[in-house]
Amino acid sequence: MPKTTALSFTLIITGAPYVSQAPQTALEFARAVIAAGHRIDRVFLYGDAVHLASTLACAPSDEPQWTQIWSEFLETHRVPAIVCIASALRRGVLDEKEQKRYQRPAHNLEPPFEIAGLGEWVEGTVSSDRTLYFHPTD
Repeated sequence: MPKTTALSFTLIITGAPYVSQAPQTALEFARAVIAAGHRIDRVFLYGDAVHLASTLACAPSDEPQWTQIWSEFLETHRVPAIVCIASALRRGVLDEKEQKRYQRPAHNLEPPFEIAGLGEWVEGTVSSDRTLYFHPTD
């Protein structure tokens, strides 16, 4: 049986948790990729998906806590997770640096998520073997 070459993936998520299946579908795909011996180079949150990185999201106790679940996955597998700065600022998702810059009373970015620009999106599409998009469905 021929040996399979490991592939690298960049995942781009645009759908918000609790509103679309995009974050859940992306997580199941990411788990399958890791289990198959491939790697995730990065996860990029864009548009409403930035809500996935907010420490303020509180689902009822009988529902999945998607921010926590994603954070644990990212930390366990050492996957960088980038939140688009423009999308984050428009939706009130701030790290400590942006909190100070815009003189807001608090920050709410869940570790290990990091805020960065679209250059990270471009870098992911260039450096990974595959780029997959997880959009909300209507």
